[in-house]
Amino acid sequence: STLVPIMPASRQRAAMRVPAVPLALLLALSLLSPWGSAGGTCPPRCVCASNLLSCSQANLSAVPAPLPRFAAVLDLSHNNVTRLRADWAPARLPHLHALLLSHNGLAFVSTEAFAHVPRLRHLDLSSNRLRTLDENLFSDLGELEVLLLYNNEIATVDRTAFENLGRLRKLYLGQNRIARFPLELLREGTRLPQLALLDLSANRLRAVPAGELQALPAWLRDRLYLHNNPLACDCLLFQLLDRGRRRHLSAVEDFQDELRCFLPGATALVKILELAGKPPLNCSKAREAVLEAHLGDSVTLGCDSRWQGVRSRHWVTPGGERVLGDGGNGSAVLLANGSLQLRALRPEDAGTYSCWVAGPLLNETLYVELLVHNFTLHGPHDTLNTAYTTLVGCILSVVLVLIYLYLTPCRCCCCRGAEKPPAPRDDSINSSVLSTTPNHAAGTAEPGASRSASSAGPGQNGRFKGGGTPPLPARQGPKAQRKVSDPDSASSVFSDTPIVV
Repeated sequence: STLVPIMPASRQRAAMRVPAVPLALLLALSLLSPWGSAGGTCPPRCVCASNLLSCSQANLSAVPAPLPRFAAVLDLSHNNVTRLRADWAPARLPHLHALLLSHNGLAFVSTEAFAHVPRLRHLDLSSNRLRTLDENLFSDLGELEVLLLYNNEIATVDRTAFENLGRLRKLYLGQNRIARFPLELLREGTRLPQLALLDLSANRLRAVPAGELQALPAWLRDRLYLHNNPLACDCLLFQLLDRGRRRHLSAVEDFQDELRCFLPGATALVKILELAGKPPLNCSKAREAVLEAHLGDSVTLGCDSRWQGVRSRHWVTPGGERVLGDGGNGSAVLLANGSLQLRALRPEDAGTYSCWVAGPLLNETLYVELLVHNFTLHGPHDTLNTAYTTLVGCILSVVLVLIYLYLTPCRCCCCRGAEKPPAPRDDSINSSVLSTTPNHAAGTAEPGASRSASSAGPGQNGRFKGGGTPPLPARQGPKAQRKVSDPDSASSVFSDTPIVV
């Protein structure tokens, strides 16, 4: 018989604990590894590194499943995924922030396709076959910052397609078939409040509302790409782009040769920035930021900087005074948005104001020319100004003078009889008031002459005198005796009867 040594109980317990240490270590390592846990297996045909999943060029026709919950980046580009249904991610992927689906021939995207990826910040759907952007297509992506849709077949864009994208900063829609884009979505404070780049190049846009584009913030106009579109030539569009060139906006300065348009009746494209002074439009260059106002008005000068995240702004008046808060005279106020408000305008407030902006990369200086008209404008019903009233007063004065000279009525024509002959030179009282030569009579009336009135004979001018009028004596010579004047024959200053010399 073989004798078996008997080990002490303490050594037997120690021998049984030896393999237990590496087993616990392996179990702990398997739990810490993302690919060792349940549901964390790397999908077939994919390459997994930490929380990155690269399934590019894997000849996939559908999204692989299951996908690990901790995935942060999922690259499915260059495959054959033609439809993105709502169930492509059956479980919630709370950490996924980048999804790449370019070059898949993708023609359909469900409106519920992004319900399980609410933290997505980067979505690449470029180089596919999408034709429409339906309503509320991206409404579940409240944290999306970059959306790539270029090189598709998009012809229709619903105005609610970008609903709830409050953090979207870059939107690429170039190389599509868009004939009209709802630019009203870009107004400051609307659906896309943080949008800083919009690429609409190489589409089918024939007209863009220059007024709406001018109303956009300058930092958005700096990244609004409209080149390689069959635009119709327009002077407002030329002036808008010309301002952008003078301010060195990259969307204009970097693509000057590609910004072209069609002239009326022409088939060849011409450069928009070369329309100045050329027929048939003869566009003129617009002056940069010119504001007109009247005495007593209050105006606000905008500091339209093309930089986001501006650290500081300050204004310099035409007199060289720096405005940081209230102006020296209390009429200039720097507002919170960087604008300068001028109250109760005076003639000396006119001139060129400059706004100095400290941007995140470079500094920028903007100039605003203020023209102050030297008359007040009180309201829409008060249309008379100083020059107008002066002109009316002059016209009325001339009319009154003409009336006085030519239309004054004669006082004597109503008083004289029709048969009265012209009075001789010596028959009036000292000739006329207008005469400066004294009237010397050759003889004088006798003091004792008879003053009895004739009771039946006719008087002067064929009228009978009722009494008190002496008879006319006979002439004794050319100037023998001066006759007593008839009161009715007295000359008037306003009489038009000629004075006989």
